[in-house]
Amino acid sequence: MAQIRATGAGFSLAVERTIAASPERVFDAFTQAQQLARWFGPTAEFTVTVHALEARTGGRYRIEMKHSNGNVHVVVGQYEEVSRPKRLVFSWRWENKPEFGTSRITVSLEPKGAGTRLALVQEQLPTVEARDAHTEGWNGSLDKLVRLF
Repeated sequence: MAQIRATGAGFSLAVERTIAASPERVFDAFTQAQQLARWFGPTAEFTVTVHALEARTGGRYRIEMKHSNGNVHVVVGQYEEVSRPKRLVFSWRWENKPEFGTSRITVSLEPKGAGTRLALVQEQLPTVEARDAHTEGWNGSLDKLVRLF
Protein backbone atom coordinates (compact mmCIF):
# COMPACT_ATOMS: atom_id res chain seq x y z
CA MET A 1 0.00 0.00 0.00
CA ALA A 2 2.75 2.49 0.88
CA GLN A 3 6.22 2.53 -0.55
CA ILE A 4 8.73 4.59 1.38
CA ARG A 5 12.11 5.72 0.17
CA ALA A 6 14.76 8.24 1.12
CA THR A 7 15.81 10.87 -1.41
CA GLY A 8 18.74 13.24 -1.50
CA ALA A 9 16.43 16.01 -0.27
CA GLY A 10 14.93 14.12 2.67
CA PHE A 11 12.36 11.38 2.85
CA SER A 12 9.45 10.58 0.59
CA LEU A 13 6.37 8.40 0.61
CA ALA A 14 4.15 6.92 -2.07
CA VAL A 15 0.58 5.66 -1.72
CA GLU A 16 -1.79 4.28 -4.32
CA ARG A 17 -5.49 3.60 -4.54
CA THR A 18 -7.93 2.39 -7.16
CA ILE A 19 -11.08 4.48 -7.10
CA ALA A 20 -14.41 3.58 -8.68
CA ALA A 21 -14.77 6.89 -10.53
CA SER A 22 -13.39 8.52 -13.67
CA PRO A 23 -10.09 10.44 -13.54
CA GLU A 24 -12.11 13.65 -14.08
CA ARG A 25 -14.26 13.00 -11.01
CA VAL A 26 -11.24 12.10 -8.86
CA PHE A 27 -9.37 15.19 -10.09
CA ASP A 28 -12.38 17.34 -9.15
CA ALA A 29 -12.42 15.76 -5.68
CA PHE A 30 -8.91 17.22 -5.20
CA THR A 31 -9.58 20.62 -6.79
CA GLN A 32 -13.09 21.65 -5.77
CA ALA A 33 -13.40 22.93 -2.21
CA GLN A 34 -16.80 21.39 -1.43
CA GLN A 35 -15.68 17.95 -2.58
CA LEU A 36 -12.27 18.13 -0.90
CA ALA A 37 -13.90 18.94 2.44
CA ARG A 38 -15.93 15.71 2.24
CA TRP A 39 -12.93 13.33 2.28
CA PHE A 40 -9.83 15.21 3.38
CA GLY A 41 -8.45 14.46 6.84
CA PRO A 42 -7.12 11.22 8.27
CA THR A 43 -10.22 10.20 10.27
CA ALA A 44 -13.88 11.09 10.72
CA GLU A 45 -12.85 12.94 13.91
CA PHE A 46 -11.73 15.89 11.76
CA THR A 47 -13.91 18.67 10.39
CA VAL A 48 -12.37 20.22 7.29
CA THR A 49 -12.77 23.83 6.19
CA VAL A 50 -11.28 24.91 2.87
CA HIS A 51 -10.43 28.61 3.24
CA ALA A 52 -8.83 28.95 -0.19
CA LEU A 53 -8.42 26.67 -3.18
CA GLU A 54 -7.26 28.16 -6.48
CA ALA A 55 -6.59 25.05 -8.59
CA ARG A 56 -4.44 26.68 -11.27
CA THR A 57 -0.70 26.94 -11.79
CA GLY A 58 0.49 29.52 -9.27
CA GLY A 59 -2.78 29.31 -7.32
CA ARG A 60 -2.78 28.81 -3.58
CA TYR A 61 -4.74 26.73 -1.10
CA ARG A 62 -5.33 26.85 2.65
CA ILE A 63 -7.09 23.97 4.40
CA GLU A 64 -7.99 23.72 8.08
CA MET A 65 -8.56 20.42 9.85
CA LYS A 66 -10.16 20.67 13.28
CA HIS A 67 -10.05 17.55 15.44
CA SER A 68 -13.00 16.73 17.73
CA ASN A 69 -10.66 17.40 20.69
CA GLY A 70 -10.26 21.03 19.54
CA ASN A 71 -6.78 20.79 17.99
CA VAL A 72 -6.53 22.71 14.72
CA HIS A 73 -4.07 21.93 11.91
CA VAL A 74 -3.74 24.19 8.87
CA VAL A 75 -1.92 23.23 5.67
CA VAL A 76 -1.03 25.73 2.96
CA GLY A 77 0.66 25.55 -0.39
CA GLN A 78 0.86 26.58 -4.00
CA TYR A 79 0.01 24.67 -7.17
CA GLU A 80 2.98 24.10 -9.48
CA GLU A 81 1.12 22.06 -12.10
CA VAL A 82 -2.60 21.55 -12.73
CA SER A 83 -3.25 19.21 -15.67
CA ARG A 84 -6.87 18.02 -15.55
CA PRO A 85 -7.52 15.10 -15.30
CA LYS A 86 -4.04 13.57 -15.13
CA ARG A 87 -1.76 15.36 -12.69
CA LEU A 88 -1.47 17.81 -9.81
CA VAL A 89 1.78 19.04 -8.29
CA PHE A 90 1.76 21.34 -5.27
CA SER A 91 3.80 22.46 -2.27
CA TRP A 92 2.71 21.46 1.24
CA ARG A 93 3.48 23.26 4.51
CA TRP A 94 1.86 23.06 7.95
CA GLU A 95 1.36 26.49 9.52
CA ASN A 96 1.69 25.05 13.04
CA LYS A 97 4.56 22.61 12.36
CA PRO A 98 7.49 24.59 10.93
CA GLU A 99 9.79 21.68 11.76
CA PHE A 100 8.13 19.71 8.92
CA GLY A 101 9.31 22.34 6.42
CA THR A 102 7.86 22.52 2.92
CA SER A 103 7.39 19.33 0.95
CA ARG A 104 6.14 18.62 -2.56
CA ILE A 105 3.21 16.43 -3.57
CA THR A 106 2.51 14.88 -6.96
CA VAL A 107 -0.87 13.27 -7.62
CA SER A 108 -1.08 11.19 -10.81
CA LEU A 109 -4.35 9.80 -12.15
CA GLU A 110 -4.81 7.26 -14.92
CA PRO A 111 -7.78 5.24 -16.12
CA LYS A 112 -7.95 1.71 -14.76
CA GLY A 113 -10.87 -0.33 -16.03
CA ALA A 114 -14.02 1.59 -15.14
CA GLY A 115 -12.15 3.53 -12.46
CA THR A 116 -8.95 5.41 -11.74
CA ARG A 117 -5.52 4.49 -10.40
CA LEU A 118 -4.38 7.27 -8.09
CA ALA A 119 -0.70 7.54 -7.17
CA LEU A 120 0.39 10.14 -4.63
CA VAL A 121 4.05 10.89 -3.91
CA GLN A 122 5.18 13.31 -1.21
CA GLU A 123 8.85 14.32 -1.31
CA GLN A 124 11.27 16.45 0.70
CA LEU A 125 10.01 15.45 4.15
CA PRO A 126 12.70 16.28 6.73
CA THR A 127 12.52 13.28 9.08
CA VAL A 128 11.31 9.70 9.38
CA GLU A 129 8.73 10.95 11.89
CA ALA A 130 7.35 13.50 9.43
CA ARG A 131 7.23 10.85 6.71
CA ASP A 132 5.40 8.38 8.96
CA ALA A 133 2.87 10.98 10.15
CA HIS A 134 2.11 11.99 6.56
CA THR A 135 1.84 8.36 5.43
CA GLU A 136 -0.76 7.75 8.14
CA GLY A 137 -2.64 10.92 7.19
CA TRP A 138 -2.70 10.17 3.46
CA ASN A 139 -3.75 6.57 4.00
CA GLY A 140 -6.69 7.71 6.14
CA SER A 141 -7.69 10.46 3.73
CA LEU A 142 -7.45 8.30 0.61
CA ASP A 143 -9.42 5.51 2.28
CA LYS A 144 -12.18 8.10 2.85
CA LEU A 145 -11.92 9.19 -0.81
CA VAL A 146 -12.35 5.58 -1.96
CA ARG A 147 -15.47 5.25 0.20
CA LEU A 148 -16.86 8.54 -1.17
CA PHE A 149 -17.16 6.96 -4.62
